[in-house]
Amino acid sequence: MRALLPGKPQARLQAVCTTQWEGLRLIVYISGNGIMILSGPHDLIQTIYLEECSLLVAITIDETTGKIATASPSKIYVYRPYGKEEGLLKWSLLCVIPRQGQEPEHLALSWGTDEELLIGSNSLRLFQTATQKSEIWRRRLPKPIKLAIFSHDASFIASTGGYDRLVKLWRRQSSGADDTRFDFTYLPHPTAVTAIHWQRHSSHEHNSDHVLYTICGDQKIRVWAAMNPHGVQGLQLWAEIDMQASIQPRQLDSTSQSRDRFAFIIDRHDFVRSIPASGGRVHNAKAQKQHALEHLAEVARTSPELCIVIDRHGHMSAWGLENVGCKARKPTDIFNIAHIDNFNIAFSGSGDLVGSTVQLLPFCREQSEVPLILLAHHFDGRIEWLECKFEEIFDPSPQQERISRRILWTGHEGSIKKIVRSVSGKAVASRTDDNDAVIWRQGHGSSEIGLSLTSLLSSPEHIHRSWLLQDGNFVVNLHHHSVSLWDARSSPAVHVRTLPFNMQGHLVCLVELAEPSPDSKTRHVAAITTRGEGIVWSLSVPSSPHEESQAQGPSAPNLEQSCTFDLDVKDNLAFMLPVDAAGSASWTSSSLDTFAQDIAISYSSEGRLRTWTAALDADKPAVKWLVTSIVETGISNPSLASASSIRKAALVDASRTGLTIWDTRSGQLEHDVQYDDLDVIGDMDWSLTPDKQSLLAIGFPHKVVILAQMRYDYLSVGPAWAPIRHISIKDSTPHPIGDSVWLGSGNLLIGAGNQLFVYDKAVDPTNPMISDLAVPVHKQGKMNLFDLVTYLNGPLPLFHPQFLSQCILAGKLLQVQRIILGLHKALKYFTDGDELDSFVSMSPEEVMGDFQKPSVARRELVTLNANTFDTEDAPEYGEVAPLLNEKLTKVSIPQLSSREQIHLADMIECVSTVDKHRRSMDDNATRYLLFFRQHMIRKSQVPANRAGITFREIAWAYHSGSQDILVDLVSRQFQGRMLWEHAKESGIFMWMSDINALRAQFEVIARNEYTKTDEKNPIDCSLYYLALKKKNILLGLWRMAAWNREQSSTQRLLSNNFQEARWKTAALKNAYALLGKRRFEYAAAFFLLAGNLKDAVNICLHQMRDLQLAVAVARVYEGDDGLVLRRLLEDKVLPQAALEGNRWLATWAFWMLGRRDMAVRALISPVYTLVDTAETPKMQARSYLANDPALVVLYRQLRAKSLQTLKGALKVSPKDEWDFVIQNARLYDRMGCDLLALDLVRNWEFLKQPEQVPSEEETVPDPRKLLRRRSSLVVDDLTSPKSPKGMKAGMGKPPPQKVFEEPEANSLLDSFGF
Repeated sequence: MRALLPGKPQARLQAVCTTQWEGLRLIVYISGNGIMILSGPHDLIQTIYLEECSLLVAITIDETTGKIATASPSKIYVYRPYGKEEGLLKWSLLCVIPRQGQEPEHLALSWGTDEELLIGSNSLRLFQTATQKSEIWRRRLPKPIKLAIFSHDASFIASTGGYDRLVKLWRRQSSGADDTRFDFTYLPHPTAVTAIHWQRHSSHEHNSDHVLYTICGDQKIRVWAAMNPHGVQGLQLWAEIDMQASIQPRQLDSTSQSRDRFAFIIDRHDFVRSIPASGGRVHNAKAQKQHALEHLAEVARTSPELCIVIDRHGHMSAWGLENVGCKARKPTDIFNIAHIDNFNIAFSGSGDLVGSTVQLLPFCREQSEVPLILLAHHFDGRIEWLECKFEEIFDPSPQQERISRRILWTGHEGSIKKIVRSVSGKAVASRTDDNDAVIWRQGHGSSEIGLSLTSLLSSPEHIHRSWLLQDGNFVVNLHHHSVSLWDARSSPAVHVRTLPFNMQGHLVCLVELAEPSPDSKTRHVAAITTRGEGIVWSLSVPSSPHEESQAQGPSAPNLEQSCTFDLDVKDNLAFMLPVDAAGSASWTSSSLDTFAQDIAISYSSEGRLRTWTAALDADKPAVKWLVTSIVETGISNPSLASASSIRKAALVDASRTGLTIWDTRSGQLEHDVQYDDLDVIGDMDWSLTPDKQSLLAIGFPHKVVILAQMRYDYLSVGPAWAPIRHISIKDSTPHPIGDSVWLGSGNLLIGAGNQLFVYDKAVDPTNPMISDLAVPVHKQGKMNLFDLVTYLNGPLPLFHPQFLSQCILAGKLLQVQRIILGLHKALKYFTDGDELDSFVSMSPEEVMGDFQKPSVARRELVTLNANTFDTEDAPEYGEVAPLLNEKLTKVSIPQLSSREQIHLADMIECVSTVDKHRRSMDDNATRYLLFFRQHMIRKSQVPANRAGITFREIAWAYHSGSQDILVDLVSRQFQGRMLWEHAKESGIFMWMSDINALRAQFEVIARNEYTKTDEKNPIDCSLYYLALKKKNILLGLWRMAAWNREQSSTQRLLSNNFQEARWKTAALKNAYALLGKRRFEYAAAFFLLAGNLKDAVNICLHQMRDLQLAVAVARVYEGDDGLVLRRLLEDKVLPQAALEGNRWLATWAFWMLGRRDMAVRALISPVYTLVDTAETPKMQARSYLANDPALVVLYRQLRAKSLQTLKGALKVSPKDEWDFVIQNARLYDRMGCDLLALDLVRNWEFLKQPEQVPSEEETVPDPRKLLRRRSSLVVDDLTSPKSPKGMKAGMGKPPPQKVFEEPEANSLLDSFGF
């Protein structure tokens, strides 16, 4: 926590108190109906709110027991401490003492010995609170008490009334629960007594001396002591100090003179206890300070009481009192220590008598460089924590500053309802339910005072919305039927003007409009209702010091109505609010287009998000609005929304427990989280780092969770947002959070109750949230919140495993090898602590080089190593990989975390494996093999990771021409013993295209399933052999299973002819019986035995939840042209892909169906736009994960592969293709792969659009006219399309069969690309 604003202290004599209890300094004060308990400038131990009362009038704390007593107008509450030994110090209610009827509101409280509590009002009452409350003494008084204080040993009570010149001194005659008696005498004063102070003694000091200090209206301090303890008068006047005479005018100028005097007493034991820390430095001090330290040591030698007198202009006079109470006082017993200047306390400049009053409470700290602490309780509603060094305040030599301000405690009396920030975040306004607002401004430099109060504003009308102009110099308040402008350059704020208005609908938004020029002297704000109607007001505010000094006439602040408008929104406008400026200096715009900065966001009850921008008409008073984006979230009745100026939006569902984060530019979902039912979201606030990375603070009732934007990670499916900080205020206050807001510096301001908490942007490296983010250890100690988010989102080094993976997907394997060789060279002489070049001496052009051209590839194969290494004996990549991995186990790469370094080593090993087979595989096989190998390595490291590869890798292998090599390599990966779990893990039966090879591999699976156990159970392989229609082999295996009790019955059943109806029925009965026993795989086998492929596939899909097994069984049983497979793909796979937004699954399914045009379109368009589904697409269909940038690589590869794919590509509009490419460039950028984004937009080739897009029956135009760079072969596959059911495009009757015609020679040459 950087700063704390616990609340506005009451303007009462007993509103603040402090004591040392069991080695802990405690400061308690009352604010509104709350008790603030602190132990330091930023250390809030506890806040106690008394809900049954609205105001507290006095508080005191017992230095012996730590008990706290506080009073409301009707009751006294006593609290006791607990949990100190466990390190969880808190206070709980012990008892409640009712006040007497007809008592004045004010009363006095004081703790005595043995847990006695003195209560003074119309009477003096003494209560014993040790076990339970009991009144042990009472005395009626002729007039109400203003002050009543026990002496240190409770032998005396000093009391006085309001404007009373007599101090009544009560002396205890006897003590005990049944017999407590006091008698009293008077201590007369010439004028009204204003303050009383008893001399305090340390807890281990047994001293019976009693010394009383009184201050009265004649501005004299009187010292009363027991010079004759046996006399009738308990205390006698020992000395007087004239405060007026103590400080004489230094200058004749009347402005530097003041007759007001303030004084405080430093007790002898406090002063002496704090001196060793100062006096011990005398011999080590520099020459200019040695004199001051020697003077201080001389003063401390006699252990005097200190009396400090100051005035409003920083003049101070310090007096020492020795031998207080001796009968024969010597003239030297009272001596002057110093007269100094520049003892500056920030006194109130108001003329109000109460507001200008200051109460000073000093205390000293042992063994501290700054021993004297002064709490200045200003009755205008603030407490200053001032720190002083005795050698500086007693040094007569001139000094600029003798005291330092550590912190200022102030704030509200009522609960904070809303906090509004200025556009720059340098000023905020906090507002309560009582329409009282405080304008705060952020501190500068390294000062620990985080926020300074600049103005107070009290509105007679309800404040509906507020807006700050010029960093809090002016405030616009929107009321129910009017708008008002306030000048907040002074305190209190000055009301400038109020304008009434009349609009239909509920007011939902107050927003500042963008000005054409940042130097404009006029500002415009707009109010909008739920009906979309609005009013614009123009504000003329001074912007220069010259105008501020001459704020009359044209340059005076003014408010005028400018124009009205209508947003013309067709659906209902549930809510509209301004976007969080999040660090923007100002809003300026000279154009109205989608590139203009968003200024507002709205949402409907159907969950439709709109972002808005607006531009003022330069020629006439009018405003034009433009919708910059529309996002269909599918969230009904959202309860909260918030948006940032860089087009990020957060939306909360109706239950206030579900949060989604959207990129409004692309309309994609980035984060979806559901919190516990008790974690109700109440507030959301955005912040931006200097390099435009996002932070989102989520406010719950008693905590705030900060989410940070992360890089997209499509390979590990990492989150796009992650929690990086958890702030809980539950230990500090029981009041729920009212609002929170980011300051411009990155600090977070939280308002709860009447308190404000300022949390800095420091990062705790021990926080488990930080350690889970894989941040390099050597960077954790140097990072703040902004640095951390920048690291998590900045461009990746070339050797980062994610960048290497994306390069491989983009077909840049040779660049990857060059990067790895460059890293090996850079690490050759690298030691921990050295800097490492993120580009490993490569230029961006080398990374973006087009190595896909055959001639370039051959040339690069020769020059790869020679360019990377300067020596003639350049090592091969296969030699470098093990050496580099060994090096990575010994050094820490600065740009990588330990987890990322492990993944880099895995990547290097995978690339080495691929390199061995590079010449015998195509690019798609290379992509598949690399990621399959990477998956196997990570599975060996984390055995629980058995999820298998994704349909992205399956798609690469499916479109590979080297499947026979891949099958062999995958089989070898499992030592030739591939089981179904291995086949599912590799996806082999989804990507094999040769049906004969597929069946052969399926038979291998069947054999391995049979032999996987020592007992060789035929049940394990039944499904596989029956799918292959090899019942006889299965029957032979059952003949050898003599140990199985089901052998005889199964063998007899399998011996029958299942072409007959009776045996089909028998097989079906057995299948249903096995379903009842939940033996699903065996049940599917009996369905196949009965010839019922459809039910067998359904069991695999629904009961076993194994899509791959269902597809494999269908393909093996009836081939790729079977009806069951087609229905499976049309009715199950494609709707599933549409619901999940899985484009990889959709393009595979379309290609399997022979609809290659749709397969291409599925890569570029959301699947739910291509396939009709009965259900609404899931939220994940709109996720950023559905927009994998590798899709653009496959799209570029497939669109020119055949006439069908070209036909599908032609149905994609040029704008959609443009948006697709730009969107993928943004995805690369968000992933930290900026060079790949640049490479994509620089080298992308758009299709040349024909004059007319072909219909279903028409042929595709000449491929030579569509692409500049064509592949050597474009396949004509338009003769036999398979139209899937329920597609939104391409539906219709099957094309008529064509009569064979002898082709011409030219057409044959065209088909082969000549």
